[in-house]
Amino acid sequence: MIIQDVINHLHNLAPLAYAEDFDNVGLLVGDKNETVSGILVTLDTLEAVVDEAIENNCNLIVSFHPIIFSGLKKLTGKTYVERVVIKAIQHNIAIFSIHTALDNALQGVNSIICDQLGLTNKKILIPQSGTIKKLQTYVPKANAEALRKSLFNAGAGDIGNYESCSFNVEGEGTYLGNENSNPVLGEKGKLHREKEIAISVTFKKHLESNVLKTLFDAHPYEEVAYEISTLDNINQHIGIGMIGELNEAMTTEDCLKFIKDRMNTECIRHSKPLNTSIKRIAVLGGSGSFAISAAKAAKADILVTSDLKYHDFFSAENSIVLADIGHYESEQFTKSFLVDYLSKKITNFAIILSKTNTNPIKYL
Repeated sequence: MIIQDVINHLHNLAPLAYAEDFDNVGLLVGDKNETVSGILVTLDTLEAVVDEAIENNCNLIVSFHPIIFSGLKKLTGKTYVERVVIKAIQHNIAIFSIHTALDNALQGVNSIICDQLGLTNKKILIPQSGTIKKLQTYVPKANAEALRKSLFNAGAGDIGNYESCSFNVEGEGTYLGNENSNPVLGEKGKLHREKEIAISVTFKKHLESNVLKTLFDAHPYEEVAYEISTLDNINQHIGIGMIGELNEAMTTEDCLKFIKDRMNTECIRHSKPLNTSIKRIAVLGGSGSFAISAAKAAKADILVTSDLKYHDFFSAENSIVLADIGHYESEQFTKSFLVDYLSKKITNFAIILSKTNTNPIKYL
């Protein structure tokens, strides 16, 4: 098994195409074709984590956060980032980061928080735009069924809980090949008319290269006519944050105590408690002040997130409780989730959970 094989499993869970534009995800250090000797999963890649990988003979670190976030101009060992990268290279250890790709995955960071809190009726809080594309192509009537099946097998035509979805219109296509053409039907230099089917299918944007390869391989024509467009349709399977419901409503005080216990946090900074009960809970792992308005619009009673600033708490405006449980605390269960996921996909290989606590914040 090579490193790319592990990456493929992680792509299936959280395609990197859905990571935020500001992020730096993927293979940050190492050769994707290197044979894997061991896999260590961590929240952050620190020097102690690299040492742990060396000790356990792991040459691949799967890290939630990227150790390289902005460009590195020097590698002198002056900063912790440079020292991590240098040590990883010296010991031939690859580093892969999944970060906001997993934030935006349906079974990702925020789903993990919801499950930790026992929430039901989960759905994406802020669906990501531009994640659905549409392909329209034109094919001879006799070849339409085979082409449709090929596109479906490539992942096109899935809409929510339905698959093999397409729209088909029969019409007549025309073309005239020049002297360099080699038409499958008709003759070059002569106008040809052919009964064709216009096939339209939608697909998730990360499948575009595979869908196009399939189209070109399965289509009978020498030159394939096709159109691809990006749709504004809401995709409830991809996006950041999540909202769900408690089985039973709680007072604000009881709910905060419940969250503190379930999320294993020493401190919760929160806005003014509501006089009404708490039932609908919005969650967003990591920094989540940008989700306050979305949580309000979704009629959440409380938003569980982190990294809220002083003035963010004023935004509660007595209509929602804002609860800052800590950045590390909101994402701490992610590495165990990744270990479980990879262990199920790679059954003949030990996936090691890092024992290093990478939380840089301490409490009195």
